[in-house]
Amino acid sequence: MKTKGALIWEFNQPWSVEEIDIGDPVKDEVKIQMEAAGMCNSDHKLVTGGIPMAGFPVLGGHEGAGIVTEVGPGVEDIVPGDHVVLSFIPSCGRCPSCEAGMRNLCDLGAGLLAGAAVSDGTFRIQARGQNVYPMTLLGTFSPYMVVHKTSVVKIDPSIPFEVACLVGCGVTTGYGSATRSADIRPGQDVAIIGVGGVGMAALQGAVAAGARYIFVIEPVEWKRDQALKFGATHVYPDIEAATMGMGQVTEGRMAKKVIVTVGDLKGKDIDSYLTLTAKNGTCVVTAIGSMLDTQVTLNLFMLSMLQKNLQGTIFGGGNPRHDIPQLLSMYKAGKLNLDDMITRQYRLEQINDGYQDMLDGKNIRGVIRYTDADR
Repeated sequence: MKTKGALIWEFNQPWSVEEIDIGDPVKDEVKIQMEAAGMCNSDHKLVTGGIPMAGFPVLGGHEGAGIVTEVGPGVEDIVPGDHVVLSFIPSCGRCPSCEAGMRNLCDLGAGLLAGAAVSDGTFRIQARGQNVYPMTLLGTFSPYMVVHKTSVVKIDPSIPFEVACLVGCGVTTGYGSATRSADIRPGQDVAIIGVGGVGMAALQGAVAAGARYIFVIEPVEWKRDQALKFGATHVYPDIEAATMGMGQVTEGRMAKKVIVTVGDLKGKDIDSYLTLTAKNGTCVVTAIGSMLDTQVTLNLFMLSMLQKNLQGTIFGGGNPRHDIPQLLSMYKAGKLNLDDMITRQYRLEQINDGYQDMLDGKNIRGVIRYTDADR
């Protein structure tokens, strides 16, 4: 079928919204009419080259929610009419990682940036006669998509699509970074560095886990104000101010858990994040740096002598098939504030405006809301 999509044809160029062709679902695939897509910072890294796909053009988008319109052979638990969220990490349930309880590290993830469909190794999308590489085998910046069933999670149909799309990446990643990867315990002090969509979800996870003090480091003033509304106890504009302020509040003990959710991770900043981390504390690195950045500044003596832990995480260490419905059930019960995380909604044609707003610090999370005009 012919539809639209937001494409990148080369690095450091604007998104181009243009006609694309999407194939029909084959065995184990699902066709979805997209209703909403979250605008995550990771997709901006496709533009800068921080996340290099296997080729161009690239169809962006890895947060999304919509309605199933068609299923291919072998799809048994998903039917047309189901409301679904797309998980940017597939979850097969059968590989060694999945069987070991690490569904966020499913072996199918090895092909996320390669562009070829899981089902048959071919390309499902074309533009201008060329194969298109969809972000994490999804490409939610299009009003339709055909994806493998392992990336599709059924949800409660009463959940608004603009809310549901957020748990495909940002909310689940941030909340899980606090409750799973950092394993925050009641009474512990926590620092969160950067409060975009992922950081604000981590903040809510820290509140739910019973943290005593929650320190937020964020350069944008209105985001600091929002962080206080979401449950932060102290806010600082930069690491230097946080180091002094946290030292006074904790009598020099600093934060037992530090969660790094900045928009652009730099290796030179890692040691400053560990400075905020307490003895035997854990610094969880959720933010994504450039794949080309291999230089890290780290005081190895202090790492050993103070027995600190530096922990990476993807998808918050969670299980997409469990965590996505669970977090949405918490939203429905009033235990998770997702509505206020949506700062602005955009049309697909406004995608460049949306990303400029993100870069200018105007959004916690921007969302593309599809209408019939997009299809």
